[in-house]
Amino acid sequence: MKKIFFLIITFTMFSVACNKDFGDINVDTKRPSSVTPGTLFSFGAKEMIDVVTSPNVNRNIFRYLAQQWTETTYIDEVNYDISTRNIPQNFWNIMYVNVLNNIKECQKLIPSQNAAFFPPGVQANQDAICELCNVYVYSTLVNTFGNIPYSEALNIDKPQPKYDDAATIYTDLIERLNRAIGKINTAEGGFGPNDIVFGDDQAAWKRFGNSLKLRLGMMLADVDNAKAGAIVKDAAAGCVLTVDDNLYMHYLTSPPNTNQIWVDLVQSGRKDNVAANTLVDAMKALNDPRVPAYFTTDAAGGYSGGIYGEGNNYSTFSKPADRLLAPDFEATLFDASECHFFLAEAKERGYDVPGTAEEHYNAAITASMEYWGVAAADIATYLAQPSVAYATAAGDFKTKIGTQKWIAMYNRGHEAWTEYRRLDAPSLVAPPDADSVLPLRYTYPVQEQNLNTANVTSAISVDKVDVKLFWDKF
Repeated sequence: MKKIFFLIITFTMFSVACNKDFGDINVDTKRPSSVTPGTLFSFGAKEMIDVVTSPNVNRNIFRYLAQQWTETTYIDEVNYDISTRNIPQNFWNIMYVNVLNNIKECQKLIPSQNAAFFPPGVQANQDAICELCNVYVYSTLVNTFGNIPYSEALNIDKPQPKYDDAATIYTDLIERLNRAIGKINTAEGGFGPNDIVFGDDQAAWKRFGNSLKLRLGMMLADVDNAKAGAIVKDAAAGCVLTVDDNLYMHYLTSPPNTNQIWVDLVQSGRKDNVAANTLVDAMKALNDPRVPAYFTTDAAGGYSGGIYGEGNNYSTFSKPADRLLAPDFEATLFDASECHFFLAEAKERGYDVPGTAEEHYNAAITASMEYWGVAAADIATYLAQPSVAYATAAGDFKTKIGTQKWIAMYNRGHEAWTEYRRLDAPSLVAPPDADSVLPLRYTYPVQEQNLNTANVTSAISVDKVDVKLFWDKF
C-alpha cells in the first residue's frame, strides 16, 4: 500500500512539474542565446583596439618590430622568433573571430531592432560604423600578412576560404569606405552608450573614416600614384588635422576595461620591457624634447635604452614613461601628427592637397609634441635645428618624413612598423643573432597551414617574413 501511495504522489508531482510554467528558471543569464547589436559592437570594437595596443608578446610585438622597446630576459621576440608563441595565429584569430565575426553578427541584427527606438537614420549610422571597423581590421590584416581570406571569410559554408589578392582587397575596401563615410549622418545617433570608442560622436566616426581613407590612399602611392592622389585629395579635408580632433578610445581606471599596457606591464607585475637603444639614441642625437615624455630616467639619472636584441638589466635602462602605465591611458587610433605627415608626403608626390610639404611636416611634429606636453618654445627650437628643419635635414623626402614619423608614432607599434616598411626610413637593422631579417610581414598561422593548406599555398609561393607586401615596392 505504501508503494502504491508513493507512486501516486510521485506521478502527481511529475504531472504538476510538467504542466507548471517555471518562467526564466532554465535561462542561463551568463550565456545568453541572443544579444543586441550594440553589445556585439562594443565587444568587437574593444577587441579590435585592445589587440593593436596591447604589448602582450603572445599577440602583439609591433613595438619590438619598430624597435621602440626591447626585452630584458626573454629575447626571442626581439630576435624575430614569431613561431614559438604562435604570435601570427593569436593576432589572426582575435581579428577574425573576436572582431570581424562579432561585427558581422552585429550588422545582421541591426535591421531587426525596434524602429521606434532605432529609426532608419540611426540604423544606417550603426551599419556605417560597423563598415568602418571592418575596413580598419581587414586593412590591418592585409598590412600584416598580405593576401588573406576576404570574399569567403566568415562563411560557415566555406570552412577553407580562399585567399584574395591583397591589392584587390584594398580596392574593395576603399569602395566600402566611401559608402560608409557617405552614409554617416552627424545629425543622427548611432550605438549610443554601446559606442565605447567615440561616445556616439558621429563626427568623430566620420573623421575616423576619412583618416583611414587617407592612410589607405597613401599606402598605394608607390603602386598607383594617380589613384592614390585622387583618394588622398578626397580624404584630406575630413581627416584629423588638430590635436583636439585626435581620435582615442578612453580606457577606465578599473579592470576589465583598462589600458592594455597597464594590464601587461603593471597588473601582471612583469619586468620584461625597457626602452630600445635604437629609438632613444636617435632621439637624443636630435635633442628631441619628447624623450622624458616617452621614457623614465635610467639608473644613472639620464636616458638610455637597452641594446636591441640582447638581454638587458631591467633596473639599468629607461622604461616606458609613467603616463603610458596609467590604467586609463587612452588608445590612439588616428592623430593629427600621422595625417599631417601623410599630407607632407602627398605634396612631395604632387597630389592636390592644401599647404606645402614643409608646413605639414612642421605641423606633424608640432602636433606630436603638443600631445606629449612639450612647451611651445621647445617645439620651435627643435624645428629650427638644421638636422630637423625640412630644408636642411638629411636625405630625400622619404627619409626626412619617415624618420620623424617613426619617432612620432611612438607607442603605435603597428603604424610605426608599417611606415618603416613603406618609406624605408629610418635605417633599422636586425640584431646579430636574429632568426631573420627585420620582418616585412607575419607568416601565416600554423592552423591555416595545416587546415587550409591548398589556399595558403596559392596565396604565397614562399611563406617567409622577408617577402614584401604589394605596396612595398622599394
